Amino acid sequence: MEAAAGLRTAPPLGHILASEKWRSSVLVQSLKGGGVNILFEEQLGVADFHLPNRSCVLYVSEGDVVSGSSYKRKLVRYRNASSRLQELVLVENTRLSEQYFSAVQRFVVFDLGLTLLPVGGQLEASQLIAQIVLGGGRDNPFRRSRAVRPLDPAVLAVVQRVPGVGRVKALALLQNFSSLQQLCSAGPAELEPVVGQAAAQLVHGFLTRTSAGT
Repeated sequence: MEAAAGLRTAPPLGHILASEKWRSSVLVQSLKGGGVNILFEEQLGVADFHLPNRSCVLYVSEGDVVSGSSYKRKLVRYRNASSRLQELVLVENTRLSEQYFSAVQRFVVFDLGLTLLPVGGQLEASQLIAQIVLGGGRDNPFRRSRAVRPLDPAVLAVVQRVPGVGRVKALALLQNFSSLQQLCSAGPAELEPVVGQAAAQLVHGFLTRTSAGT
């Protein structure tokens, strides 16, 4: 139930965190083809995706909209996740679901105060997410940015072994400190905005002892 903990930090530039259930989806395959690096997580809370601009995404499909109001409970949990990230809701607006779309829009925007972005399907959603992740200009939402080099899994594994640092915090640290050397040189005050005060002290102490060979 610790959705809030998973929502406190964002993945590195050029990457998204995706819920494991999306691994074989058209949306994810299209993102990969567009140069976005995908990191799968089994525990993202209610969100489907976390983006590097400190936002997260919940996807409401055509089937969700047409099948009834059960999706509303998920939206309420999403809104109540105590997130420090901007919470976005992508809603499929298709020929089949368009008659329900205005009601969904009222619920998402006016009742819950969330940001709703209509999409025609998973391919269009992938283009929108790629625009955010790769930093395409607002004037050309489908402009391709150069691919970002994926994280070195070995470096990520080392950072994850630091006490008090899980996968999400490790990714956030590597977004702000691009190498282990830079991370080892950072003081608690530099680490705190990324992982919080308690974790910053743990990280600094661990890396200081490690670099000193103790």
